Amino acid sequence: MSEPPRPKELPVSLLTDPVMIEACRTRDFGRVFHLVKARAGIYPSMIARRCDLTPSRVGEVIAGRRQLLHMDVIERISDGLRIPGHLLGLARRSWETPPHLTVRPREPARPPAPLDTEGAARLPGADVDGILALAAGGEVGPSTLDALHSSIADYWRRDDEHGGETLRPAVVGQLRYVVELLKEQRPAPLRDGLHGVAAELARLTGWTYFDARQYHQARAYFTEALGLAKAVGDRRFMANVLACMSLQATYQDRPGDALALVTAAQDQARAAPGTTPRVLAMLATREAFAHAALGSRGATHGALSEARAHFGRIDPGDPDPAWVTYFDETKLNVDTGIAYGRLGEATLAEPLIADALRRERRSNQRGRAFHAFWLARVQLQRGKLDEACHTAIAALAPAAAVDSPRVAGHLRDFQGELEPYRQAPAVVAFEARLRETGPGRLSGSPRP
Repeated sequence: MSEPPRPKELPVSLLTDPVMIEACRTRDFGRVFHLVKARAGIYPSMIARRCDLTPSRVGEVIAGRRQLLHMDVIERISDGLRIPGHLLGLARRSWETPPHLTVRPREPARPPAPLDTEGAARLPGADVDGILALAAGGEVGPSTLDALHSSIADYWRRDDEHGGETLRPAVVGQLRYVVELLKEQRPAPLRDGLHGVAAELARLTGWTYFDARQYHQARAYFTEALGLAKAVGDRRFMANVLACMSLQATYQDRPGDALALVTAAQDQARAAPGTTPRVLAMLATREAFAHAALGSRGATHGALSEARAHFGRIDPGDPDPAWVTYFDETKLNVDTGIAYGRLGEATLAEPLIADALRRERRSNQRGRAFHAFWLARVQLQRGKLDEACHTAIAALAPAAAVDSPRVAGHLRDFQGELEPYRQAPAVVAFEARLRETGPGRLSGSPRP
């Protein structure tokens, strides 16, 4: 007999119970889940379904073997169990205000400027563009591949500086163009080169969706990139894509998936001829992220030691693929620091992240913001409240300059960790600066 449906809202008596309120305030989800089970009859399997978690993860949390720290997951718990946002240090959730009580603006919004429909009508439609390109039938050769690779390098640079939201239409358009080129018979070297370009464009598209926290779309494009690389036997690029998917899994609080994906990436890399130490070092840090997300201290330290050992074998003459050249000593150090931070080993993490942040390229706005928020979090772990708020204030400018919901999520994570210190002068100053900065992309609600 199927279980009868239960009301979505938790009992008022539970939501007003001081024990539940304190468990929510401290984000003690083991206690929260226990209370929800005991007082609302919502069992762990149902908690898992409502909050998009695995049953085993819920069991680990209840048993005290696992903490849930990512803001994405906390928001899913709030929405799935209908816990009001303020109890968990979140903004008011959309479902908390009935439609008939929604406050409407007193003044009508200004009408948008009229569109230049006449100008738009003069542009050919997408299907006509495709027909014209087909009719032109330009020769495709090595110079075409060079131009496409150059475009991809430029896309990645602009993604670091501004985020991928506005880039995505151009990247997707170029991906479609290359896929069309693959429909024609071509010599093997050119065909394989086009497959490689298509795989890179699909991975870049997946990355822009991942950075926007649109995980289903990201996974679809990562999977497409994996298939394109597999079609030409490019095991190293397959490893690269699997590593991206592993990183996404850590953000979705699925560390078991993350570890399985990065292990598959390492298998592909080791089986590929010519895999360089830099590639293996990058993959080892992704493995460390997965172990850290699982709370496996020894395995995390082992993976980080392996990463440093591989990095020590790098030779300037190594034939590194272009997609891994970003992984320099600064990146190794900051990733090592982040892995330590995930374990709660703030004393080890802080100097590594701080040093990497000093060396970070000024143009890499997202990286500077991302790493600054991580530095603020480990400083807070060490009890350095004033330093943490100062670091977070410095992160606001690069965070506002880049369109990255992922960075905005890290800001919200940090704000949540400040909850017990709301009255401290440093926190008040940080919140005031955040309001002054006023970047809509930082204060807006996250994407699903």
